[in-house]
Amino acid sequence: MKTRILGKTGWTISEIGLGCWQLGNDFGPVEERQALAVLEAAMEQGINFFDTADVYGAGLSEERIGRWLASSSSKQKIATKVGRDAALYPDGYTKEKVKQSLQASAKRFGVDVINLAQLHCVPRDVLFAGDILAWMEDLQKEGVIEHFGASVEMLDEAKFCCQSDKLASLQMLFNVFRQDAVEEVFPLVEQQNIGVIVRLPLASGLLTGKMHHGYQFSEQDHRSYNKDGAAFHVGETFNGIPFDTGVDLVSELSAKLTANQNVLDVALRWILDQPQVSTIIAGASQSSQVIRNAQASELPALDGELHAMLKRFYQTKVRQHIRGGI
Repeated sequence: MKTRILGKTGWTISEIGLGCWQLGNDFGPVEERQALAVLEAAMEQGINFFDTADVYGAGLSEERIGRWLASSSSKQKIATKVGRDAALYPDGYTKEKVKQSLQASAKRFGVDVINLAQLHCVPRDVLFAGDILAWMEDLQKEGVIEHFGASVEMLDEAKFCCQSDKLASLQMLFNVFRQDAVEEVFPLVEQQNIGVIVRLPLASGLLTGKMHHGYQFSEQDHRSYNKDGAAFHVGETFNGIPFDTGVDLVSELSAKLTANQNVLDVALRWILDQPQVSTIIAGASQSSQVIRNAQASELPALDGELHAMLKRFYQTKVRQHIRGGI
């Protein structure tokens, strides 16, 4: 597993991380033994960066990570998120409530200080008011958190967050079906030494190449109930692309690859070819998926011709289908 530096934290982290939304049973039931096996497999693959949130399973994901940390001798960097629980969202944000939420997360982890706390896609008006970023700076000074970052949905939100001198990381939607950050945001993060944490690297599974028309998801899975943005931002599910359209686009892209290439490997390697990216947080409900994702770190860089094709494909075939803005 290759490593990279995560922005202002200075941490050396695995370039493939583990997204832990699924450990809250938000994609369907994951038994305790299975959850711990996923965490253990990640450690065995050299993954040392885990990302979760207080609302994943109403704290279950954090609790499971906490139990695993208590039984493991490995030193992991744990990032969580704050700002979407009912005490705060959508209009109850105060510095004291943010602090209380973070302290509750620390308790679930069994730690005194949270490694990295990220604002969790807070409402645009709350973010752009600027106070919440100042609160995070204060909580860092108070020792509640080591570092803070922001998880955002839109590029203008990312650019706004880059104005914070203390911001350590940005968590963003970024993949071969959502490329605009390369030109819009990456020059800023490079200038400000902000680490980029990539979420939805496979567009909610579309870019695994395994999905097909009529594919059925569990009722608890956001890919079932949020496919058209009924529960939260439409861009968080299938990249904002209508599912059937996404399946067709992946099939068309696959046909452009050579016989020894597959969409999943190309999608992950394309992200890692961006030097501003610190880590990819790929979710996994099975140990085998963890191992499969980790292998992307060993792949060679894509050649210039393939990069050019992927850029053209995005601009001419994909971008027009993204709902919810970019």
